[in-house]
Order: sequence, then C-alpha cells, then structure tokens
Amino acid sequence: MKKIYIIILAACTTSLLFSSCKKVLEKQDLGSFTADQVYNDSTTTKLSIDYIYSQNQPAWFGNVGGFSASVSSLSEEQYGDNVFVKGTATIESVTDLGNTNTAGNYVKIRTINMFIRDVNAGTLDPAMKKRFNAQAYFWRAFRYFELVKLYGGVPVVLVPLDAVGEDAKKAALLPRNTTSETFAQIVRDLDSCIKYIPVKWPKNDDYGRITKGAAQAFKGRVLLTFASPEFNPSNVSSRWQDAYAANTQAIATLSTNGFGLYTKFDASMWTTEGSAGGSTPRNPEAVFATLYNTGTTDIGQNNNTYPNATVPKYIGSTGGSNLPTWDMALAFPMKDGKDIGASKYIYSLGTFYKDRDPRFDQTIAYNGCNWPLAGNSSYRLWTYYYTNDKNVLATTEPSGATSSGLYLRKGIDPALTLATFQNAGTDWIEIRYAEVMLNLAECAAETGQSQEAYNNLINIRKRAGIEAGADGLYGLTAGLSGNQLVAAIMKERQIELAFEGKRFWDLRRRKLLESTLNGKRRLGVTITLKNTGTKTDYILGTRDASANTNLDALYASSFTVTTKQLDTYNIAYQPGVYFFGIPTVSLNNNINLVQNNTWGGAFDPLK
Repeated sequence: MKKIYIIILAACTTSLLFSSCKKVLEKQDLGSFTADQVYNDSTTTKLSIDYIYSQNQPAWFGNVGGFSASVSSLSEEQYGDNVFVKGTATIESVTDLGNTNTAGNYVKIRTINMFIRDVNAGTLDPAMKKRFNAQAYFWRAFRYFELVKLYGGVPVVLVPLDAVGEDAKKAALLPRNTTSETFAQIVRDLDSCIKYIPVKWPKNDDYGRITKGAAQAFKGRVLLTFASPEFNPSNVSSRWQDAYAANTQAIATLSTNGFGLYTKFDASMWTTEGSAGGSTPRNPEAVFATLYNTGTTDIGQNNNTYPNATVPKYIGSTGGSNLPTWDMALAFPMKDGKDIGASKYIYSLGTFYKDRDPRFDQTIAYNGCNWPLAGNSSYRLWTYYYTNDKNVLATTEPSGATSSGLYLRKGIDPALTLATFQNAGTDWIEIRYAEVMLNLAECAAETGQSQEAYNNLINIRKRAGIEAGADGLYGLTAGLSGNQLVAAIMKERQIELAFEGKRFWDLRRRKLLESTLNGKRRLGVTITLKNTGTKTDYILGTRDASANTNLDALYASSFTVTTKQLDTYNIAYQPGVYFFGIPTVSLNNNINLVQNNTWGGAFDPLK
C-alpha cells in the first residue's frame, strides 16, 4: 500500500535545545521556495503535512526510533542481551531526548511547530487550516508522549525557536516542564485534534490519516498511562475516571463509524487492508495504521521488512529475528481459556501445542506445525535436532536454526513468496480496536465497573475462538474485581497483543518489571529426534505425512522436548528504569535541564 509521503518539500533544522542546524531534503533543495508559496496552496500544504506523517508514523512493533526499536527483547517475549535486563543501565543508556541533527524527537517537533505557524500565517480557508493543524497537533502530542514515557516531564516547546544569534540560543535553553504539565499539553493537543479532525475522510486515498476515533483512542492510551502506577503511585482516582471517559468516547466514536473487532484472529487481521470507502477501513480493527507498499523503485518506497526478518532463514530471508521465548509459549492458556494446570485439558510438555488458546497457533510457529508459508498452504515447519554420523546433534533446518526453538508467525502473510518477502506491503496497526477495548476494561476495573471489564474481555476471547464454558465466561474466573481483575486484564493484554510492542510498556507503567522478571532467565525449547542408532534424520522423508495423519503420535514416537536457558544471568531491572536518566550530552547542551531524582538529580518525575 502507498504510504503518505512528501515529494518535494523540506523539513528544516533541529531544535537549539540539544543540537545544531541541518536541512533535510526528500528530493530537491527548496531554497527558492517561500512559506507563502507552500502554505497559501492546499496542494503543497498537504504535501507538507504528509511529510510530517512520514517522519512520525510508527513502524512494526511500534518502533518510532530510538529506545522503542528494541522493546520486544526487554520483556519475556523475546531474548535480548542488554543493559536494561542486566541491571547496568546508566544515564547514557536512553538518548531519545535528542542529540542528533536529523532524527531526534525535538527535530520532528520543530518541523511540526513550523508547520502550525506557517499554516496559521497563510491564506487558506479557516476551516481548512484547522483540519491541517489538527493532524499536526496529533503528531506533536504523539512525540511528546514518547518523551514523557521515557523521562517524565520535558521542555515543552510549542513554537519554532529562533535559530539566529546568541540571545536566541540562550532563550532556547528551556527548563523541563513538570510531568503533569507535559501530559496536560499532550491532552490539549489531542483535544484540539479531536475538535477539528473528521470522523471520516472523504477519499479512499485518505485512508491512513488520523481520524477523530484514532485521536480519541490515542488520548485514551495517554490517560491510561498517566493513571497507571508508574505515574500515579498514590492512585489518584480522578486520573482513572478521566482515562475511563476518554476510552469510552473512543469506543463510541469508533463503533458508530465502522470500527470493531475483526471477525477472526489470524494473519488476515493484518493483511486485510485499505479503504472500504473514504477512511473507513476494510479491516474494522485498524484504528491507527501505518501504510506500507510493495514498490521497489518509486521515491515513496516504504517496504515492510518484518516478514523478511522473521520467517526461517533457510526460506531465503535474512531471518532469525523476533524469536519467541518458551516463556511466551507457556503464557497462552488452554482452549477453554483456563491457565495450564487449572484447565480441564491436560497439558504435557511432550505435546505443549495441544489444546491451547487458538491464538497460540496464530502467534507462535513450532516444530511440526502447519504454517502456510511462501505460497505453500500445506507447509510444515521443522526445527528438531538429530544425532548425525559424527555423533553430534545437528539441526534439521538447512541454515540459520532458531535459537529459541520457536518462530513468530503473527501477521505473516501466507501469500508472500521468496520474491516478495523483502518487499512486503503488510500494514502496521499501531492501535487495534482490541487494544481500545482492553484499555477501557482496565479503566473500568480501576473505577469499580467490573461487569464492563468482563464484557470486553469476553468479547475478545470469543473472537479468539476460546470455548464459552457452561458459565459463558470464556475461561475467566467469576467474581473478580479490583487488583485481581486488573491482573486478568494484564494477562489478556499479554496474549492478545503479544509481539505488538506493548508488553514492556505495560509492565513498566504498572511497575511490574521487577516483580515479573527479576531473578528469572528466559527459556527456549529444544526438540530432539529420539535416537534409534541410525545416526541420520530418519524421519526426513515421512515426517510431513506422519504429521498430517497424527502430529501427537509423531511427537510421542519420535521427539523428546526439553527446555533450555537463553539468558546466562538473572534478569535484574533497576528501580531507575521507570524514569530513565537524562544523558550527559543533553545536560551539557542545556544548562537548565535537571536530572531525575531517580538518577541522582533534583527533578521529581512524579510531579
């Protein structure tokens, strides 16, 4: 799909807060262009706002650059060796405050502020100005939310700072706003967006633009975060009420404008794309999406690299990334919705895949599973080891064997082929309707509205294909409220939103990183062919047929399943991880910045 992008316009400079000035060009130098030529014309103004989209839209896993690029390996979803899980992070570990010339958050905020200023100074129709600026307000809120999540309060800059002269440079050395002030500005920008943005855009080419429902959903996410224990340790109830109201409004707007749960939980939830008319999506789940295309030569090339990095390397991809842990495999309940050990279905390590929540098979690919891949609907994945003629364990995978024993299959288009893995066009859905339902459920649980929380969980589990059970609760325990109900919602988020870039942020905002992960080592799984003395992969020619007949029997007769440690040390998150330290270079560039008190400074990120 064609991503919104700019062809000729330029984004100017960076903020004096943290770095120097450098022009960024997409195609040509616009030294001969003036603001009047751009912002007095709706066509060129549209190109300018499209550039802002292209600079700010999240990629797969919610990656918006910087720290967010690696969040999957910061939880139990995926193994990763880094300073955060080791407990050795310092103030230099998260540099998203902005120290680069072209890619920092404040560079992008400056571009947005310039757009708002120049649109207001132009001669476009007032209603058109408001609609253009509404989109810019959304992206400014989006960027400040990324910053406040990481550090707490940051300098809030709402106008382009003057780049000329010593006095201007000194004036740009702004102190940090409080965390509450930063959140308040984010909400003001979103409210301005919501007021003037349409519920639907008229043209099919506008699919992917922010709508009123998307802005309301994002506001619900922002206020949920502000109400959560990370930012709200004293549990101020009004924050939860505000978050509940915002998410209720989002659901109301979305549900009356063609949005809702997609009919099933499988790859088609990601591959059903585009407009059903104007900005109404063909996939009602796609509340806020980043569009990708499959072109290889056009200037707007925006290929989705996720499948190429995720499918087995021997398919012909770069492969080997995004590998699920055994911990994530165990997190999925059984198909009656009950946890392992509490279900009527008996769990066995030897057939760990059997009778699980249907989302398990749509999220995790394992030895012997049927995984339609590379255009082959009957393809089966094999990841086992066998004893070879040199009496050592060898993998049956031709190259690049999975280190965790598992693969991630969520959102992988089964129609992709060897020729198209590298140029996939599958859109990224940053906010799914299911997330909005879960956001509302959590707020409902925190405000004493337990039945509403149950209803949302039930609808999500029903869509997943979990059995209803005699009580119609789809595996949920009856009578939960308060913290117990919140825990059930967090577990549902872990499963429903697995590998969507949400898990780390959820554990962090609920202040659960230490209690959930510290002292643990993430696990993988090894499937070994039982030794018959043949010193060969003796099932190679018959395994597909055997699996088609009875995979359980093949496992029982041919495989041994064992787990292994992926970490070589116990996870040891530091208390300071909930508000990262301001890097030294930022402190040196702006003498008015104050370090967080969680890292030896005087700034209180809870104010």
